[in-house]
Amino acid sequence: MHVALAVPARHGLAPRTAALGAALAWCATPAMAAENASAGSVWAVALPSFVIGALLALWAGRRHWQALAALRRSRDELRRLEEMLDLWQWRSDAGHRLQMLKAPPGSAAAAEDTTGTLLWERFTGTDAASLRSQLDGRLPLQDVEARFAPAQGGPMRRVRLQGRACVDDSGAFAGYAGTLRLLDDPLPAAPDASAETERESFSYTVSHDLRAPIRVVEGFTKILKEDYGHALDRIGNDHLDRVLGAAARMNSMIDALLTLSKLSSQPLARQPVNLSQLAAYVAEDLRRQSPGRDVLLHVEPGLQVTGDPTLLRLVLENLLGNAWKYTGKCRAPEVWLERRPQHPDTFTVRDNGAGFDMRFAERLFGVFQRLHSASDFQGTGIGLATVRRIVRRHGGEVWAEAEVERGASFHFSIPPG
Repeated sequence: MHVALAVPARHGLAPRTAALGAALAWCATPAMAAENASAGSVWAVALPSFVIGALLALWAGRRHWQALAALRRSRDELRRLEEMLDLWQWRSDAGHRLQMLKAPPGSAAAAEDTTGTLLWERFTGTDAASLRSQLDGRLPLQDVEARFAPAQGGPMRRVRLQGRACVDDSGAFAGYAGTLRLLDDPLPAAPDASAETERESFSYTVSHDLRAPIRVVEGFTKILKEDYGHALDRIGNDHLDRVLGAAARMNSMIDALLTLSKLSSQPLARQPVNLSQLAAYVAEDLRRQSPGRDVLLHVEPGLQVTGDPTLLRLVLENLLGNAWKYTGKCRAPEVWLERRPQHPDTFTVRDNGAGFDMRFAERLFGVFQRLHSASDFQGTGIGLATVRRIVRRHGGEVWAEAEVERGASFHFSIPPG
């Protein structure tokens, strides 16, 4: 028997189906049956099976081409949707390090090499401890506002992050995938005269009305100690000393609160600032205040930024002062000021002191919030709130990392002005 097969055009599915249908019909004719009988039982079974298999393969191929066409349509629709939404795309690994950060289709911005950068380092302006808690809990990121500067240059932009946890084929956590939308920065608001008047009234109340009763308590306690101290025993004199100490702490808190209230309205005098030199001045003051302490201070030379020198000195006074204070119980206290590797605008003050529990890190930068008792370490509870306000006024962010009894690290960024 001689069978001639005609090869249809590559995309001609209808002619191919018709040809195979005709072949299948021929298999059922009397002539074909007679030929099958003369050729033997093997050929009688093999040829119809071959034709049926070919027909099934054709059907599967047709479904394959239809699926590919649907996939192309879906991909084109997704690309058009991405262009309309103007969203960046990002992806991180299981260690929360960025693996991909891609600009929207059609954008002038290029994909960025961000491999290995932690999410809370690339997207500043967030509460780092809170963001880490969400990521470690594999919770959805919903409208997380942050700051972001494109790697190719340009101003710091406000962004809104979305993200969801992903798993691999085995069901193990594989990181996050999400989107990023650039937000238009609002125009600077006109000065609010009523708000400024309210701030001035608050400052007057704090500096005069609140200090008045403290002066009374302090004055009468000193009179008692001077005139009647000899008639009191050691415990009585100790009580008077405690009252005087509490009054002094209250005065310090009022001073810190006034400083904090003025930061929002105080204009920034931006200029080149040498943080290394400022740190040396602050360290000299700290050594004068506690001459009996031997703290080894490591300051990286040449740390240059653009900012307000008075306010940036206040940042270092608080951060270095805290490091100095919380290493008070160390046998060999050490404090460092350094630039973060691969992050030229981010700096770190770290120590080998008491540290703290990261579960309570969100409280650190609140007003009057303390993680240690005043009997262990003195302080007003306003210093880190002041640091955050100053750093944010410079367009940066501050966050902390620590372990109990293994020291703390405070990171702050000062973007180029």
